[in-house]
Amino acid sequence: MTQLFPGPIARTPGLTELDARARDIFRRVVEGYLETGEPVGSRTLSKGGVQLSPASIRNTMQDLAQLGLLDAPHTSAGRMPTHAGLRMFVDGFLEVGDVGEDERREIEARLYAKGRTFEEALNEASAILSGLAGGAGIVVTPVREGGIKHVEFVALGGGQTLAVMVFEDGTVENRLMRGGAGLTPSAFQEASNFLNARLRGRTLTEAKDEIRAELETARRQLDETAARLVEDGLAAWGGGEGAERALIVRGRANLLADAAAREDLERVRQLFDDLEQKGQLIGLLDDVRDAEGVRIFIGAETRLFSLSGSSVIAAPYMTGRQKVLGAIGVIGPTRLNYARVIPLVDYTARVLGRMIDG
Repeated sequence: MTQLFPGPIARTPGLTELDARARDIFRRVVEGYLETGEPVGSRTLSKGGVQLSPASIRNTMQDLAQLGLLDAPHTSAGRMPTHAGLRMFVDGFLEVGDVGEDERREIEARLYAKGRTFEEALNEASAILSGLAGGAGIVVTPVREGGIKHVEFVALGGGQTLAVMVFEDGTVENRLMRGGAGLTPSAFQEASNFLNARLRGRTLTEAKDEIRAELETARRQLDETAARLVEDGLAAWGGGEGAERALIVRGRANLLADAAAREDLERVRQLFDDLEQKGQLIGLLDDVRDAEGVRIFIGAETRLFSLSGSSVIAAPYMTGRQKVLGAIGVIGPTRLNYARVIPLVDYTARVLGRMIDG
């Protein structure tokens, strides 16, 4: 069973505060809503096996609504769970299984494809989750904290430069930088020499601010173009201007699949706006780094998705030594198939961790 980590939420009634009738009706309403996306009425429950009259069921549903667990979108409609109700259902009723063998093989085959780099695997992981889970797959690239062994700049065509950083653990990180047209080979070499003399054995976090300060006094010795390369390189690696940590999003079209009503389309539009808030979304995923398993954010539990009312299911990916590097997840409507998506996210994150360890 996957361990769940609830997001922050205001105090709501616990399962022990509901009697057996209320728990049964609540569970059936939520399961019906997650299956169909439609509010569930008392007659539907009565015909579906609840041994009570529609009037008795309506009374119980009204009690659950007063507790903040159910809501009615229209006066004559049935009931659907609130965000607080979904939280209670996920934490108290949801039975999370495991990933099927076919899906395990597909995830591993696609991530371990011949010649695939870890950066390419991150892109593929987001595509896998968007396809299998039916939402938008998201991945945030790691914060690199390893010691640096070597830095090099390589001129490319089209006014671009490739910044290559080799770490002491043997991994190589490549970042494509804009600019570089007209730079001389000596400028590239000078910039590389400057950084190699100061970065070796240190992490970017340790060295970035100090090198930037030193660069101000070294401009007279450094060629102006070489100094600019150093600044752009530090920004690219350190999450600075113009080249922040990458946020990979795949499968936005999936979010339109069930958006038939006008209000659903408006929700998706707001969700697309939320997805553009790159810095806030990376911050949300960074919060997952402190968790020990899958973490779930439902609707208004996060300010970022309070308007679109969406859910995020995310998990950290880490090395075999339990060092967390980043996070991977799925964004979708609150009626995501939680029982299916949770183990998919968890397993994909674990496969990424195994890839890091080789």
